[in-house]
Amino acid sequence: MILGDIYEKLDAISPFELQASWDNSGLIVGSLDQEVTEIVLSIDIDEALIDDVQEGALIITHHPLIFSGLKSLDYATYPTKLLAKMMAKGIANIAMHTNFDQTHLNRYVVEKVLEEKVVDEGDYLLYFDIEATSIEKYRLEVKKAFGLEQTRAVISDDRPIKRVALCTGSGASMIKDVTADLFLTGDIKYHDAMEAKALGLNMIDIGHYESERFFGEILAPYLKNLGLTVIISSSKNPFTYL
Repeated sequence: MILGDIYEKLDAISPFELQASWDNSGLIVGSLDQEVTEIVLSIDIDEALIDDVQEGALIITHHPLIFSGLKSLDYATYPTKLLAKMMAKGIANIAMHTNFDQTHLNRYVVEKVLEEKVVDEGDYLLYFDIEATSIEKYRLEVKKAFGLEQTRAVISDDRPIKRVALCTGSGASMIKDVTADLFLTGDIKYHDAMEAKALGLNMIDIGHYESERFFGEILAPYLKNLGLTVIISSSKNPFTYL
């Protein structure tokens, strides 16, 4: 199948024009007129994945391998080292990042992982209501739902948690926009926690990888009728918890 045809289908599933201004979703490596031998779905690309896939494969990732312009092609550096191996095998890459967050990933996590109903939404944020509970009790439910090794929380007050906001991946830059008792997102940094405290916002870090690891299983059903083998790669968390 021609890569351009697959690109058009992906664009219909989750329009690339919806991506954030800083994002780089779309065709990252390859040519729209090249033939594709198989499709592999993964959060990211690493050397092991490149070694495993067929020549001429298309890897559809959540995260773009290239976020900004490259100033050199030093094969000893990231991501050029991976790009060189991909080009040698004729491997293409399309990324579906913030566009897919908005159209599919965030909603899937609320409805299928947390088993809640979306009641409101904003840019990259979904809201849902839960039966009033303490942040400590709800933290245990969140930990189990996402399979977290550990959890970090920002506890600004002890009010009951009723309204929850969610953004998968790294959404702490939107702290000022959140109107909820609790904000679930990943990659919460020290200064994010300080800001949340100042604003009276409770937070639980749901992990970047842990909250996005569903990418492949969400997208795969949309690609089952293309006549190509579609493989969901067992994407690995780059962190090791000790």
